[in-house]
Amino acid sequence: MDLATYSHTFSLKNKIGRLLWNVVSPILFRPFSSRLFKKWRVLVLKCFGANLYWSSHVYASVKIWAPWNLTLGKNSSIGPYVDCYNQGKIIIGNNTIISQKNYLCASSHNYKLKDFPLILKPISIGNGVWVAADAFIGPSVIISDLAIVAARSVVIKNVDANTIVGGNPAKFIKTRNFE
Repeated sequence: MDLATYSHTFSLKNKIGRLLWNVVSPILFRPFSSRLFKKWRVLVLKCFGANLYWSSHVYASVKIWAPWNLTLGKNSSIGPYVDCYNQGKIIIGNNTIISQKNYLCASSHNYKLKDFPLILKPISIGNGVWVAADAFIGPSVIISDLAIVAARSVVIKNVDANTIVGGNPAKFIKTRNFE
């Protein structure tokens, strides 16, 4: 894989956007923690370029680096204290649950170069996925539809559809069977 294709520096527009988000989010996003303000938080995120539905649920304690790099599907939820470090894009499908205290990291550094330049590597999480509490999802990971990631797992490789993975690093546990 040619890491140079992922290399990135941030534009002035990006830097100004992050500055505005860091000023506005503590005032208009984080204080409104009640479920009554669910749609208000969606509105604030939409104003900052996030692509999400009115049925999406993002808790007020979620930390989002760049809302414009976030896509969240219908009826999906990002739980309390999730750290969405989305320098690169993070795409989450429909009916998906990202449980509390997860860390989603869509960037890294090119270790093949002396100055370790930043590289953006998007994360894609499919439909009907459950990422249980306190998991780490690494750069460029694809979690396919209907998969489950066990609590406290470290996912650094793609996860197949209809599977359950867990551990550090996450490994296949079993296939999901539906009744």
